[in-house]
Amino acid sequence: MISAGETSGEMYGAMLSRQLKQKWPDVEIFGIGGPRMQEEGVTLLAPISHVLGISEAFRHLFVIKKTLHIASKALVEQTPDVLVLIDYPDFNISLAKKARTAGIPVLYYVSPQVWAWRKGRIKKIALLVNKMAVLLPFEVDVYRNTGLECEFVGHPVAELIDDELSEEQIKKSMGIDPDRRVVTVLPGSRPNEIKKHQSTIIEVAEMIKKEMPDIQVVVPLVSGTVLHINMPEDITVVYDRTVEALACSDATAVASGTATLQTALIGVPMVVFYKVSPVTYFIGKLLVSVKFISLVNILSGKEVVRELIQQDASADNIYAELKRIINDEPYRKKMIAGLENIKEIMKDRKPSARVAEIIGEMAKWKSGNNAATI
Repeated sequence: MISAGETSGEMYGAMLSRQLKQKWPDVEIFGIGGPRMQEEGVTLLAPISHVLGISEAFRHLFVIKKTLHIASKALVEQTPDVLVLIDYPDFNISLAKKARTAGIPVLYYVSPQVWAWRKGRIKKIALLVNKMAVLLPFEVDVYRNTGLECEFVGHPVAELIDDELSEEQIKKSMGIDPDRRVVTVLPGSRPNEIKKHQSTIIEVAEMIKKEMPDIQVVVPLVSGTVLHINMPEDITVVYDRTVEALACSDATAVASGTATLQTALIGVPMVVFYKVSPVTYFIGKLLVSVKFISLVNILSGKEVVRELIQQDASADNIYAELKRIINDEPYRKKMIAGLENIKEIMKDRKPSARVAEIIGEMAKWKSGNNAATI
């Protein structure tokens, strides 16, 4: 059983499911996810929630509780060989309690950000989970003294990057001019993120078109998400082509999240921005104990890319940083050099394949096992 609570986790669940099917063709997989997991043969109990922050979670509480009930019931009735939890901590920790009571082994793939806030969850997770598979190298140290086995497997976004296509081919396939430069603006993958950021990204796009008309603006979105205000006609919107859009970009403005790591691995200089509700931001300021919010800066231990949060995440500020990245060559080169260090950290790792192996080890499956259930 795989439990993925939101968009990026659902993508990792789909990639993992593909690897499981390749290693054990008759494996049965069910759980919480979305269309990409379903396409990989997963039987869905309920869809992902797209919940963003603290105040947003309150508004979705009934749906979350209903989904937890469905998942808990299926867990007990179908007794999978392994329960795989992907991030989404409050929901998944509750599910882990049910699994522990039922004697079902639990693998936590993609650790909650316990190093950033609510560190008390570390002990709770260690009591409920059999093994952690973490995406970031420093997360191993977080669990080192808990007695919980923890392995750094790398980040699955690295598996999505295809270096074979040329910029010209990518631009032509997206219907944009192969001879003109591109700036991408990524508003996020969750519906609530897009609602918070959409007016800002349109303002940024319009500033670029007005002051740097030779540059094409591309807005990558994921399937199932939409912009709720009209996008100017000369702005290109693409779906499920984030990696390709980034690969032909000269610069990008990225909503903080997994996409910042994708951008770093591709080597595109960026500015990171983010907005949440005032309540979520206020509570977050009280609870969060990290200096940076972007994975690029967190992994680097210093500011490699500029972060613009809440009021600072204005169209004027985002545009000014994009303009500097494009026009200030020494600044641009320094940032790209910083991104190279991120590439080195994730080099040669195949997380989806490794996590599939871990599941097989935990379940004591043999190669080609025809009775595997997860």
